[in-house]
Amino acid sequence: MKVEYNEKLSALEAILFALGEPVEDEKLALSAGIEQSELDSFINLLNDRYSESGSSLEVIKLDSSRQLVTKKEFAPYISAAVRSKRSSALSQAALEVLTIVAYNQPVTRSFIDDVRGVDSSGVVNNLLEKELIAEAGRLDIPGKPVLFKTTENFLRCFGISNLGELPPLPSDEGQISIDEIENEQAE
Repeated sequence: MKVEYNEKLSALEAILFALGEPVEDEKLALSAGIEQSELDSFINLLNDRYSESGSSLEVIKLDSSRQLVTKKEFAPYISAAVRSKRSSALSQAALEVLTIVAYNQPVTRSFIDDVRGVDSSGVVNNLLEKELIAEAGRLDIPGKPVLFKTTENFLRCFGISNLGELPPLPSDEGQISIDEIENEQAE
């Protein structure tokens, strides 16, 4: 019986960790294979284990849900980590992606990849974390790809109040075309 008890306790922990958001008590108990009437005792045991080991985690009750969270005393450490990640300088790739999104929004990741000629998944995810771009819905084509747009945070960071204040893109005048480059190389 103890093995099954530990397995159910571990199942509760795994569910709460994997979902990362509040889980309704009924759903949590059902998913872990325990009776809803036993949920409180399992959660108390899990919290006791966290306390005894000096863990930074705890399970809290939110109305009729439970959530695995970090203890309040660790908030300054988490804030410092989030701030340092958000305030880090933007790479050349990040600036390229931001330019593509700002001037063409809303855009799909594949559009960004096509313009840049390389996979931009990591850069897009980084810009999402920094809240410089955000999801703007889905394109109504097969596969329903996510559309991206710039955010108010983007405007703040770049010191503009709206996208109309972006500098104009260079015109075709004075630009060398690919055909001209190829012709010069052929001569």
